[in-house]
Amino acid sequence: MKQLLTILFLVGRIFSPAYSLVMVLRAFLYRKNILLKSQRLSVPVISIGNLTLGGTGKTPMVRYVTRLLLNRNLRPAIVSRGYGGKATGKVNIVSDGARILLMPDMAGDEPFMLAEALPGVPVLTGPERVRVASHAIQEFGVNHVVMDDGFQHLAVQRDLDLVLFSARALLGNGRVFPGGPLREPVSALGRAHGFVVTGVESGNRAKVEDFQKWLQGAFPGKPVFVGEYLPAGIWHSWQGKTSTLAEVRELPVFAFAGIANPDFFRQTLRQEGFSLVGFKEFKDHHGYTAQDVAALVTAAQAHDAKALITTEKDFAKLRPFFGEFPILALTIELRMDQGFDLFMADRFGEQPL
Repeated sequence: MKQLLTILFLVGRIFSPAYSLVMVLRAFLYRKNILLKSQRLSVPVISIGNLTLGGTGKTPMVRYVTRLLLNRNLRPAIVSRGYGGKATGKVNIVSDGARILLMPDMAGDEPFMLAEALPGVPVLTGPERVRVASHAIQEFGVNHVVMDDGFQHLAVQRDLDLVLFSARALLGNGRVFPGGPLREPVSALGRAHGFVVTGVESGNRAKVEDFQKWLQGAFPGKPVFVGEYLPAGIWHSWQGKTSTLAEVRELPVFAFAGIANPDFFRQTLRQEGFSLVGFKEFKDHHGYTAQDVAALVTAAQAHDAKALITTEKDFAKLRPFFGEFPILALTIELRMDQGFDLFMADRFGEQPL
C-alpha cells in the first residue's frame, strides 16, 4: 500500500498545483460568500478535522471533546458525513440519544462507534451537514454540535476549528493531492483555531516537538497540543465479557485491521507485549463478510492462535459473524494534557468545559 501511494504521489505531482489552486479558490468563495454560502447555526459548532488524507485520530478526539461537553451537563450532538455507510437519506439518525437505530453498514464505521461509546448523545449523518445539524438542534434540543471531519466542510461556520495531525505522518511530503497527502495547501491552516498532534510516543516525540515549533512559528497565536493513545482494555465477542490487557497478553493472537494506518495497530500490540503470531491488513472501511471471518479463523488456527484481535472500529462490523472462535478488540483512549481542557474552557467563555 505504501509503495502504491509513493508511486501515485510521484505521478500526481504535476497535477498538485492545479488541485491546490481549486481548493484555495473554493475557500475564498466560501469566505466571501460568493456562489458558495457558509451558514451560522444557532448553537456553537466544534469542528474536528485534518489537513491530510488518512487517519489522524479524529474519532477518539470527537469522543474526548463530546465527553468534555457532557461533563458540564451540556447537550451535544455529533454530525458526520457517514463515510462508508449505505444510508442515503438527507438526514440519517444513527442514534437518537436513547437507542442506536442504524448498524455500521448503514451508519458508517465511525458514527456507529461514537453512538455506542456515547449513550445519550444523538449521532446523525448526511451529505449536507447544515441540514443534519439543524435537524439535531430542532428535533433533539441539543445546544452544541460536534462536527466530525469538518475542516474542509466550509458550508457550516464553526466556533472552534481543531486540526489534527498524526505524529507518525505529520505533513507527509508536504504536497497537495494527488502529489501528496494534503487535502489543501498548508496555508489553509490559517483557518484553524488550534492544532493537535495525536499518537505521540517516545519514538516520535523529538520529531513532534520540532513540528510543534514550526506550527507555532508559521501560525503564531494558535496553540499546539499533543495527545497520546493509551490501550484501555479488551472487548470479547463472548457476550458482555471484557478483560484487562494483562489477562490476555500471554494469549497467542492473530491480528487484523481495516483502518487507515494498520501498522499503528500492529505496533501498539507489540509495544503492549501481546503474543502476536500473525497479521492481516484490509483496506480502510473494509466491509467484512462471513467468508472474510472464516478465512481469518483458518489463518489464526494455522498459526496456533487462540483468538483473533482487531480494532474497535473493525470489531463493530463483525458482530453478525461472531462464532465459537473468539474475537477480541483492543480499546483505545486518547489522553490530552490539562492545557487542552483549559483551552476548551477558555474558548467557550462562561460555559467552561
